[in-house]
Amino acid sequence: MDLNTLTQFLAVARLEHLSRAAGELRVAQPSLSRSIARLEAELGTPLFERGGRLRLNEAGRLFRDYVERSLGELEAGRRAVAEAAAQGPGTVRLASETFLAFGGPLAAFKRAHPGVEIELHQLSAQETARRLRAQDVDLAVVSQPVAAEGLESVLLLDEEVGLAVPVGDPLAHRTTVGVEELAQRPFIAARPGHWQRRLLDRLFAARGLVPRIVCESDEAGAIAELISAGLGVGLVPAIARRTATRLPLVWVGVDSPECRRSLTLFWDGQARLPAAARRLREAIAGWDWADGGQADDSQADGGF
Repeated sequence: MDLNTLTQFLAVARLEHLSRAAGELRVAQPSLSRSIARLEAELGTPLFERGGRLRLNEAGRLFRDYVERSLGELEAGRRAVAEAAAQGPGTVRLASETFLAFGGPLAAFKRAHPGVEIELHQLSAQETARRLRAQDVDLAVVSQPVAAEGLESVLLLDEEVGLAVPVGDPLAHRTTVGVEELAQRPFIAARPGHWQRRLLDRLFAARGLVPRIVCESDEAGAIAELISAGLGVGLVPAIARRTATRLPLVWVGVDSPECRRSLTLFWDGQARLPAAARRLREAIAGWDWADGGQADDSQADGGF
């Protein structure tokens, strides 16, 4: 059971697809298949269900968590040794669902620490906790609850979420709108799993309604563009109202106390964060998010 085999197992476990994993690892698929078979033989149990689509079974999920943690500890040890040997100012890995609101704090951090390399990882909230515990990332900022043993957090921002409508929309002159009034309106929404989509679905479900979604997108900028083009309406956080000035959008309040989001910074409290990660944690936690959050980013186009 060598490190290469474990790394290969994690790739197959993440993709649940042998040929795609082989392509990512740049190995032949038959060779990868034999490696996984040898690993299963050594463990004495299958790790995947092979009826139809390849999927991790219960034993595979259990083993994956241990392997991720073990390899994460090895990587943390390598980084700690490099830091102790003063091999450069270090690297910090930051994950988030979107980075549109990070221009200001990251620019300020780079000015203060120009030698630190920042790796950005765009992850879903569901994957964030697992990647933090595996030490694949050092810090994560998410807009949804993240539950995992050992994680610590600090609240960065609790803000109102409103409705973006195009200029000239019948709602554009309103200060607030009720959720029931939006039952038949077309929505430009994020894909399932994103905080914005979860909030939209939750608001409507609480009233026995289902939102009429005409477009799903992973691109925050595209959502804003489509709303401004008159193709629909969409939920936007208050920070977007303050920073998005390029597009002709009107922000309308939603008459519901539940229409809010919390921006939270997470890290693994059981891991030893490198100095660069500790500095970035302090910079993000100390940033004045309530006052705009990206004072240096003049290119904001939606801030979702």
